Amino acid sequence: MRGIQIREYVSGPLDLKVTDLDFPVPNPDQYTIAIRATATNFFDLLQIRGKYQLQPPLPWTSGSEFSGVVTAVPSAPSPKNNGQYKFKVGDKVFGAAQGGYAQHVCAKEQQLKPVPRGWDFFESAGLFVTWPTSYAGLVTRCNLQAGDWVLVHAAAGGVGLAAVQIAKALGATVVATAGTPHKLDVARRFGADHCVDYRDDTWPQKVKALTPKGRGVDIVYDPVGLIDKSTKCIRWNGRLCVVGFTGGPIEKVATNKMLLKNISVVGLHWGAYALNEPEKVDEVWGELFKLFEARTVVGTNYTDKEYVGLETVPEALKALGDRATWGKVVVKVPQQEEQAKL
Repeated sequence: MRGIQIREYVSGPLDLKVTDLDFPVPNPDQYTIAIRATATNFFDLLQIRGKYQLQPPLPWTSGSEFSGVVTAVPSAPSPKNNGQYKFKVGDKVFGAAQGGYAQHVCAKEQQLKPVPRGWDFFESAGLFVTWPTSYAGLVTRCNLQAGDWVLVHAAAGGVGLAAVQIAKALGATVVATAGTPHKLDVARRFGADHCVDYRDDTWPQKVKALTPKGRGVDIVYDPVGLIDKSTKCIRWNGRLCVVGFTGGPIEKVATNKMLLKNISVVGLHWGAYALNEPEKVDEVWGELFKLFEARTVVGTNYTDKEYVGLETVPEALKALGDRATWGKVVVKVPQQEEQAKL
């Protein structure tokens, strides 16, 4: 098969090469999946340079998120399902496991979900990381209710566009921030009611002025690192959700700001739920699938440019790292018999 293997750390994505690799050998509890689309993530950029907190022993195949078709089931069925397989050969699935930048990958049952009815491989490849992160942040951690005003920072990013759609689907009014006119247009296209450029130093005042009687927003969803400034436009009893710091350094916020407005600041580490509150994982996915299958929300795939074939992964990752894209950047992965026809 073809794939991108890391034999030594690289300085950047353009150093990645697609080579012929042995097919992955599954562990007894793993499915084998023929990948049809693979999604890029910021942590991939860190991992290929040896700077991520999870570094497999060299050599390893890069990439994580994918969608595809089950080609083999585990040799040891999960005891959770009374010895039954959740998926069978031929099932369409999406998920995340080490080795997504390849034509085949092995993954455990808990790393896979069925492709929602009516969704294709391209659209579903980018669901596994961003969507539960956004749902858990808004609903599980911030108790979003219909009628809330929600401020979504970096609203044209992967988690941002998911958050915009989830908040709208649940009856909120959404104020979106982004850093370019094009990204603001994207956020509006995916459902944002109001859009504000956060390069303007007066953006907190502009956001607050949009809300009823200038009271401020109920919830701030922040994957960037704008919590401190967001305290200026949040209302009494507001909730701020810390999702990440893609904008740079980790923030330090004066706690008296939380006291004066009765603000709650909560964190969201979605990956830790599987260890600490596994029952919440199924709950969140159950609610998300209702939205997916009702088509209340849609995939957030970047469509300004098409990426086809594993050879385009380096270019796609560079565009992601340069912040030249929006949504989820997904690469279509033809299988070998299809690749020969291209």
